[in-house]
Amino acid sequence: MTPWHSKDAAAALAELGSDAKVGLGSAEAAARLAAHGPNEVALEAGRGPLRMLAAQFADVMILVLVVAAIVSGVLGEIVDTVAILVIVLLNAAVGAGQEYRAQRAIAALRRMAAPRARVVRDGADRIVCAREVVPGDLVRIEAGDVVPADLRLLETSDLQVDESALTGESLAVDKASHALDAADAPIAERSNIAFKSTSVVRGRGTGVTVATAAATQIGHIAELLRSGRETRTPLQERLARFGRRLALIILVICAVVFGVGLLQGQPPLLMFLTSVSLAVAAVPEALPAVVTISLALGARKLARQRALVRRLPAVEALGSVTYICSDKTGTLTQNRMTVSAVETAEGSHETLPGADAGPLWQRVGETMALNNDLPPGDVAAGDPTERALVEAAEAAGFRRDELGRQLPRVADAPFDSTRKRMTTVHRREHGAVVLVKGAPEEVLTRCAAALTRHGPAALDRAAFLARADALARQGYRVLALATRELDAPPDAPPASLERELTFLALVGMTDPLRPESAQAVADCRTAGIVPVMVTGDHPDTARRIAADLGMDGDGDRLLGAKDLAALSDAALRERVRHVRVYARVDPEQKIRIVEALQDSGEYVAMTGDGVNDAPALERAAIGVAMGKGGTDVAREAADIVLLDDNFATIVSAVREGRRIYDDIRKFIKYTLTSNSGEVWTLFLAPLLGLPIPLLPIQILWINLVTDGLPGLALSAEPAERDVMRRPPRPPGESVFARGLWQHMLWVGLLIGGLALTAQAWGHGRGVDYWQTMVFTTLVMAQLFHALAIRSDRDSLLRRGLASNPLLLAAVLLTLTAQLAIIYVPALQPVFKTASLPLPDLLGCIALGAVTLVAVEAEKWLVRHRGLYAGADHAGPT
Repeated sequence: MTPWHSKDAAAALAELGSDAKVGLGSAEAAARLAAHGPNEVALEAGRGPLRMLAAQFADVMILVLVVAAIVSGVLGEIVDTVAILVIVLLNAAVGAGQEYRAQRAIAALRRMAAPRARVVRDGADRIVCAREVVPGDLVRIEAGDVVPADLRLLETSDLQVDESALTGESLAVDKASHALDAADAPIAERSNIAFKSTSVVRGRGTGVTVATAAATQIGHIAELLRSGRETRTPLQERLARFGRRLALIILVICAVVFGVGLLQGQPPLLMFLTSVSLAVAAVPEALPAVVTISLALGARKLARQRALVRRLPAVEALGSVTYICSDKTGTLTQNRMTVSAVETAEGSHETLPGADAGPLWQRVGETMALNNDLPPGDVAAGDPTERALVEAAEAAGFRRDELGRQLPRVADAPFDSTRKRMTTVHRREHGAVVLVKGAPEEVLTRCAAALTRHGPAALDRAAFLARADALARQGYRVLALATRELDAPPDAPPASLERELTFLALVGMTDPLRPESAQAVADCRTAGIVPVMVTGDHPDTARRIAADLGMDGDGDRLLGAKDLAALSDAALRERVRHVRVYARVDPEQKIRIVEALQDSGEYVAMTGDGVNDAPALERAAIGVAMGKGGTDVAREAADIVLLDDNFATIVSAVREGRRIYDDIRKFIKYTLTSNSGEVWTLFLAPLLGLPIPLLPIQILWINLVTDGLPGLALSAEPAERDVMRRPPRPPGESVFARGLWQHMLWVGLLIGGLALTAQAWGHGRGVDYWQTMVFTTLVMAQLFHALAIRSDRDSLLRRGLASNPLLLAAVLLTLTAQLAIIYVPALQPVFKTASLPLPDLLGCIALGAVTLVAVEAEKWLVRHRGLYAGADHAGPT
């Protein structure tokens, strides 16, 4: 069989049943998608529900508990056996459910992050998810796109593709459309094939899809590209390390409890079950999983707020951002450019005159209408600057489609950040015409004359450059238009024709601010985050926009590209903390800005949308790509994609990221403090000469219900009032910093002391339900603790009981369940409880409420006396 690269374009299209103009029909594409399956390389399959459930029993302590339950059954303690096994199964079901929920959340994020493709269906260009591309689809690619499938190229225009992901070749490869003679040409030499997952770095092209999914070349080496394994976040790593250390301590405490119980004459089986139950309850083996769930669900919430998180660690890192380096166009502004000034050698106009105004305006209108890469027939799509020019031309009567038929394009040199201009060549009845648009300083230097109503005249280049500067100072985006007449269509490359041009006009465009941008900038400052504008626009334009936003872009607060290039790395590090606006910056210079800030100890979020922005996005602590106007390459390199390209969305994401991290800390504070209280109760009771205060089934109940439901509900706690009025969290700060480990220690001791007080009170009176009193006091103390720690500073009354309905429901449900196992006769034998007289029940509740009072006092000291303000940032790890 002849390989695709050796077939000519017509043969490839015929074999695939496609058409070079119409592409596939929608019905045929749907049928092929059903036949061939989605265009995606299979990821590592997630564990199914049964495997998730079975994995919960892989923990050594759970297995020991199961063995102990079986031993209890053999010794005749059938009720204990059944109760323990039921709780173990419930615990496993909860754990499996959490894993399943996290897996589904992460899978949903992957689906939302899927790349897009522009295909031709039914003769029209359409944007579809890349997984929907099928063999035979006609696909258009351009600079910034990730190739969605293996394509046999049919048309190319200065097309270069980065194939390093496939071949390891670091240099971009030139692509062409002609068939190759060598059927056995190596992959790196198949110049008429664009391979799936490679990146277009220059030009554009059209190709027919010859392979999708596993049939692609990248599919053959899918093992290198698997992304099914989620990397653990730094927070997960720290918690797992802490959990391992805590486990060793708990095992020692369990051994002490077991030994002291034997010395007191307690039954060995009871002490064994008690020690194992304590270890299971105290070791926070679920913490890393809970962090995954919190981050994944938080990321889904951010997606609903128009910020798509592609890498979970970014959610954790958002709270540490100190600088946000943002592009201007489309992020701080509306990205809806409008032509507001046209300057020619004949004078100034606010709008473009009609086609009947003379040959000068005819040529200006032709240039504005034809010198662009907007999709055919779709003025509403594409680059906003080009869209503004076309809309202004069409408003004056210069119809793009009609002019395109009269002056068909035969060649072009696309715009890029180095050339800062675009040239198109159009065939006309007698010869050809060259149309050029670009930065005034780049175009005017290539002009030899200016067009007037009487023909070419002398060009006052300095005057027009000065006028361009004046327009820029007024906030305009300024482009220069030029032309050149040719006697015949040229054989030379279009770029070589950019000389001896005739100047046509300066065009001034404005892009109004987004209404929410100024407030978002103010919110950044309040939150201790420095907003910085990084733009390719003129310094005067950038300065005016910065002033409107409340940024300080005057004096040494603004740095242009030329001055930036002249600075050494050391000198840039000296200035970078003072600069608020970077103007005329090339995408490559963004990397220097990021590195200089990071070398100065800052934690940087950087926005970008182009191919050349990708290295800066990868280098930044958090790379933020544009979802609407950005390129696939930028999105692939980013940690977060803004679905609305809005700076305010970045600020919202920071706010949400801070809330998520705070809620993870609250879960940890609640769980480990509760565990600490149980450990102190069981550890200190024998040392004080008291009998074992809790039975194994009661310990497991507390671990499953009291710790579980309120703890998970804390992860839905609304953001605190000061979440955006406090400085960013240091990146290296431990999750236990700012008083958390001190709180865990002293409140855990307090809860243990309250439980032992209940034990001494009941045991000293000789009542036979003293163990139920200890059990109930522990549960009540933990529930009051859950309510108290909803805020690190605000009182419960100010926070409001109803502001987190999930937590309120969890507390009430837990309280109801606890009262049921105390007072329902059928449950009393299972949990070894007895009905408490009302005074004793109220006494247990009152003891538990001491926790609420104590924690509220702690928060008062935090607010008024700066408690923990100087706490070590490291904390236990």
